[in-house]
Amino acid sequence: MTDQAVDTSGPAETAGASGADELPDVTPPRFFGRERELKALQEDVGRAGLDTLAGRKAARARVLLIAGGPGSGRSALAAELARRLTEPGDYPDGVFRVQLTDPDGERVPGERTARGLLDLLSVPVPPGADEDELSGMVREAFASRRALIVLDGAVDAEQVDPLLPDNPDCLVVATASGPLTGIPGVRPCTIGGLDTGSAVRMLARSIGEVRVTVDPRTAEALAEECGGRPAALTLVAGWLAARPGASVADAVRQLQEQRNVPEQPTGSRQLARTFGLVHETLPPTAARTLRLLALAPAGLADAHTASALAGCSVPAAQTALDDFVRLGLLRTNGARHAQYELPGCLAPLVRAALEEGERPAEIQLARARMLERTVRRLQACRAVTDPEDSPARRRLAGLPRSLRFPDPESAAEWLKAREPALLAAARSAVREGDLDTLARRLVAALVRALAAHRGTEGAAPVLYGLHSLVLDVAERRDLPREKAAALLNLADLDARTGRTREALTRYRAALDAGREAGDLYATGRAMESAAGAYAELGDFNRASDWYGRALAQRLGQGEPADAARLYGRLGAVHTYAGRYGDALRDWRAAAAGHRRAGDVPAQARALSEAARVQEYAGRPQESLRTCREAVELAHRAGDLRLQAALELRLADTLDRLGDPAAARLHRAAADRLLGEEGGACEIRSASVEN
Repeated sequence: MTDQAVDTSGPAETAGASGADELPDVTPPRFFGRERELKALQEDVGRAGLDTLAGRKAARARVLLIAGGPGSGRSALAAELARRLTEPGDYPDGVFRVQLTDPDGERVPGERTARGLLDLLSVPVPPGADEDELSGMVREAFASRRALIVLDGAVDAEQVDPLLPDNPDCLVVATASGPLTGIPGVRPCTIGGLDTGSAVRMLARSIGEVRVTVDPRTAEALAEECGGRPAALTLVAGWLAARPGASVADAVRQLQEQRNVPEQPTGSRQLARTFGLVHETLPPTAARTLRLLALAPAGLADAHTASALAGCSVPAAQTALDDFVRLGLLRTNGARHAQYELPGCLAPLVRAALEEGERPAEIQLARARMLERTVRRLQACRAVTDPEDSPARRRLAGLPRSLRFPDPESAAEWLKAREPALLAAARSAVREGDLDTLARRLVAALVRALAAHRGTEGAAPVLYGLHSLVLDVAERRDLPREKAAALLNLADLDARTGRTREALTRYRAALDAGREAGDLYATGRAMESAAGAYAELGDFNRASDWYGRALAQRLGQGEPADAARLYGRLGAVHTYAGRYGDALRDWRAAAAGHRRAGDVPAQARALSEAARVQEYAGRPQESLRTCREAVELAHRAGDLRLQAALELRLADTLDRLGDPAAARLHRAAADRLLGEEGGACEIRSASVEN
């Protein structure tokens, strides 16, 4: 999030000379003032647009723009507008909000924004999809919905335009610092500070009516010192709420004594001065903790993040975070796995204080502690899914209790809540480049945790980005083994989503990296996967060539089980190409290899495929004999489903040979076997799985 009109923190307490004094409730109403702006925005929703005035039907969603500087409350105004517009049921499909600016002020890539919207819509996202494809999916998803979309913190029109639904029943509310030139028909609403009356009411709600009532003129002066900026008012209200003995006049005097910050834009000076007051009056330990929170990924922290950054205990960090909420420096969602958010308008101020108050070596050490703690939490998150007596669970028992999870459900809940921060931590660690070893460990731990809790398929869209990060580090550090692994993982995800040519390119690159690293597993895997990609593209000559190379390597390494499997892959490719002699030879070689390895079910399947090839080649009698041999092997292996499938194949062959009576007997046998097993079996002769 960026700016809020008011603080949403909870009640504050402070310790006075005679003990703990209960302070007034510092949780103000969610919204103050802005009635004129709200009325104008609501009227703009129903006002005729340029298309309508020209006699054309509106082709896209209407865009309302709320423009304002940092701390002006533009995000809170957008939220209040959305609430008022959805209360009557005008947008039954709900409100969807995404952030277009990172806490460091950088624009969020369009691909990530579109993916975030699709996640909110519960629309499956193909891994590796580019921005154009995802934007198209967003427009398609909203084509049949009547929804309100809030695009918060837009940098320019290029960020907003690809996300506009081609549906006039949708409404888009964008917030930005300035105009969005290039979007036709946009309705701008520029805001500054709150009016004096609303600002004073906000202060009174936070610090108590008495302190405002006894000196209303000074309260108005305080509002003016804050420029009516809701973020500045929130901070000064938190500062006063923590000091029940201080008067409003004390706050005015303290603000006036703050040094000016001429390098700040005019609209940000009040916020900078107010933040300076709060920051300078914090105890040294708390002030340092606050400064280090500028390193929290995506501006999101929990007690463990704060503890690692500050080098303190988890309870002490939790206390500090709660104090910051009461002071208006942070916001929290109050969930079971509570997260604390540094408002976007404060992020640059906290970052500047960090650079001024901490040495670079201390900053890097704090980042390293945070990444190390995150890695350990992710390891615990994955380990809790393993069986009780597994080595991972035994290692988990050696971790401090605060790092462990009581059950897999709690770990999955934490992983879901922290996912945005975890992904941001991985991206930041890779981008910074000075802690690459920790970055690689972090990405690896995150990949394992996501796969353990969601499965590889369920986590594929997220895993694609993580494997890309590994590739970035491997290329920067010239690590061919890691590069080969990342390329193989990315290529597998490309292949699963139908991008076979892109997958093939990556498999070839992985082969080169594997050879450079001397990694026989990677080279063999790359050759085999490239062969599968060629087969998928229908280029069976190249597929058989690459399977042959992979087979030669397996034979040279003395790996008979893998060699038998590759003989089967070759047999399948030759079958597709109509080279039945070669196919029969390879399937028999596969069967012989499985027999030597003692894998009776695999031997039966290979003989079954050999029988299929014999039938294709017009040799039904030989096919019948081979299939009966396969049935006997399946019976010996006790594989009822395979037996049933082979009995059905025998029946089909007998039908072609003109023996329907015998075919009926075999079908009856298959029915009995399926009744015992309760399912069917498909023999796959075209497997090109990696």
